[in-house]
Amino acid sequence: MRKAQGSWEKRILKSLNSMCTELSIPLARKRPIGEQKELLNKWNEMGTDEPDLTLFRPVYAPKDFLEVLMNLRNPNYENGDQPSFRNHLGLIQVPLKVKDIPELKDYFSELGLNTGQLGIDDSTQVPPELFENEHVRVGQTVLTEQDSAAAQQYVRQGCPTALRAELWALILNISNQPEDILYYEQLKSNVIQHDLLVDSLIYKDVKLTASNDDYYFVFEDYLYQVLLCFSRDTSVLEHFSYNSATPPKSYIRGKLGMEEYAVFYPPNGVIPFHGFSMYVAPLCFLYHEPSKLYQIFREMYVRFFFRLHSISSHPSGIVSLCLLFETLLQTHLPQLFYHLREIGAQPLRISFKWMVRAFSGYLATDQLLLLWDRILGYNSLEILAVLAAAVFAFRAVNLMEVTSLAAAEAVLADLSTLKVMPLLQIFLFATVS
Repeated sequence: MRKAQGSWEKRILKSLNSMCTELSIPLARKRPIGEQKELLNKWNEMGTDEPDLTLFRPVYAPKDFLEVLMNLRNPNYENGDQPSFRNHLGLIQVPLKVKDIPELKDYFSELGLNTGQLGIDDSTQVPPELFENEHVRVGQTVLTEQDSAAAQQYVRQGCPTALRAELWALILNISNQPEDILYYEQLKSNVIQHDLLVDSLIYKDVKLTASNDDYYFVFEDYLYQVLLCFSRDTSVLEHFSYNSATPPKSYIRGKLGMEEYAVFYPPNGVIPFHGFSMYVAPLCFLYHEPSKLYQIFREMYVRFFFRLHSISSHPSGIVSLCLLFETLLQTHLPQLFYHLREIGAQPLRISFKWMVRAFSGYLATDQLLLLWDRILGYNSLEILAVLAAAVFAFRAVNLMEVTSLAAAEAVLADLSTLKVMPLLQIFLFATVS
């Protein structure tokens, strides 16, 4: 796994360096005073800026990353002619332990049919308004007590819209003290003083994704502010102590290969990819104060999102999520799985982009926030794989009739009308295990 991660990082760095060479642009440069003043003046309206980014391209997109995961193999594993690895016919060929439906039911027990949920309108056991009123009251008590563990347990049943921002901040331990605001201002001054090549990648990504999204285009300025500051934040480097990835290094000009002149590039060690800004976009609905929005995003990234684009065997890592998704489909919808495989439409080729982005930009925002409630509540990303499988189950009848990958993608092109909680409940608790 580490070897594959290492060679993937080399590819990303090579792509970044070749862009530098082709465009004759340095990785970093100090901005002239005039440019610094101009950027400072338009800090809150960077979206109005239209730099020419035609020559820049995303360093990689999710589909490039999927190709790498498909080629992962375990060298200690018998790869003879005998069908092995429980006859796993998906794209992921690494034998990792993933949960089956009974284990998932047990793990996600609070999502059961007999528990009140926000995000389900017609629960028969509990009248919705009765549950909601009581749930709001409990939520307010949790906030009054400032009990982080209780908040984490509470959001498993969903957050009332009015309490979500505060509850998430409590779970993530974000209090936005004066020193945090000062730290954010320091990051901002770093952005104003120095221009990095990754800034153009961030601009390009926001323009290609969030700016074209019906829900998120209004937050364009926030996205630039948060992502530009994030790229300068060296405290993000600390998460590499539990991440299989290694931060990329660059060398001061003329000192190539001399370790004492090596610096991490970008300073936070994270090279943005196509769709990266969508990790921030949904949070803009909850937080309108830039320094708090920034801290929430940084904490969400170092707890969860980094796992979606690094190769590891962690249960919330993208490899395990892909395998869990394929195993659930192959076990519970075998006919659909084989049909799609036969026509060259491997399900993972369609669902991979949903999982890498944690469904951001695919679901309606209210539904996405209900899903992210559960990520925080269970401190796990496994629910992404379960939801991806549930979406296939929901559209199974239509998918059984398609005859090509393009047709299958068309059936699953629009997820914006889906209701997350009913889908998850039906798949987990109404599926015969």
